[in-house]
Formats: sequence, structure tokens, C-alpha cells
Amino acid sequence: MSMIEAKAALHKHWVAFMIEGVVLVILGAGAILVPPLATLAVAIFLGWLFLVSGVIGLITSFWMKSAPGFWWSVLSAVLGIVVGALLIGWPVSGAVSLTLVLIAFFVIEGVISILYAFEHKRALSGRWFWLALNGIIDLVLAGVILAGLPGTAVWALGLLVGIDLVFGGFALITMSLHARNS
Repeated sequence: MSMIEAKAALHKHWVAFMIEGVVLVILGAGAILVPPLATLAVAIFLGWLFLVSGVIGLITSFWMKSAPGFWWSVLSAVLGIVVGALLIGWPVSGAVSLTLVLIAFFVIEGVISILYAFEHKRALSGRWFWLALNGIIDLVLAGVILAGLPGTAVWALGLLVGIDLVFGGFALITMSLHARNS
């Protein structure tokens, strides 16, 4: 994609970047205001996802009983049910495990955001610095969570996801404003 095509694409879709950015800022602000509630909500939501997927997996496993890998499919479904039930039943304990997953997420997301910023820098799309800063903040957040374990598990998930959403939303808003004017 040439620089002219990239600029045209960014200009054409600046409203989509703006909408996504505003929604991320609003969701992030809610998570920052009530981090323990956001942490529990994430744990419980994921618990239901695992539980429902496990039940559906178990049903379809027995429905396709003659298919190869039947017992592996059953084992996978049972695992989903057990993990889901544990997260729903003990969301605070689940928050500790999820906090470890969150650390990995922030490290990977930070690296990806920085690489995404450099791609925008090459395309001269402007305001790429904010994307890079978002990536650096993700890496710092991962370090903060790791340093405070296990105490950070109660509030970190909600608060840090909120901070990440606010900065990610702000980055998209600044990009959209620049793309609109170019």
C-alpha cells in the first residue's frame, strides 16, 4: 500500500477510528472508577464463557460419538465446564490466574502496539507516537502487575484494563482527528 493509498484509507475511515476511540475511553473510565467490580465482572464473564462452551462441547461430543478423537473432545469439554464453574464460584481466586494471563496480554499487546505505530510512521499517517506510547504503557503495566502479586490481583485486572482502554481510545481519537484533517 502506497503512502497516498494509506492516507486516503485513513481519511475515509476516520469516523470509525473516532467511534472506537470514544467507546474505549468510556469503557476504560468505568473500569477505572470501580476496579474491583470490573475485576470480578471479567472473571465471572470468562467463567460463563468457559462453562457454556464446555456444555456445548460436551453435547456435540456425544452427538458425534463415532467421530475420531471422541474422548479428547469430551476431556476438553469437561475442562471448560470445570474452569468455568471455578471462575463463577470463586471469582476472586480466578482473578489471580487471570492476572497472570493479563500480564502476558499486556506484554504481547505492548509489543504489537509499538510495531503498529512504526507501521503508521512508515505510512506517514501522523500521531503514530501515541500508538507507540500506548505500547510502552502496556509494557509498564505488565511490570506493575507482576511486581505487586498476589495483592494486585483483586484490583489490577479492572484498573489496568481500564487504563489500557483509555489510552488505546485516546490514541485512536488522536489518529482519527489527524486523518480527518489530512
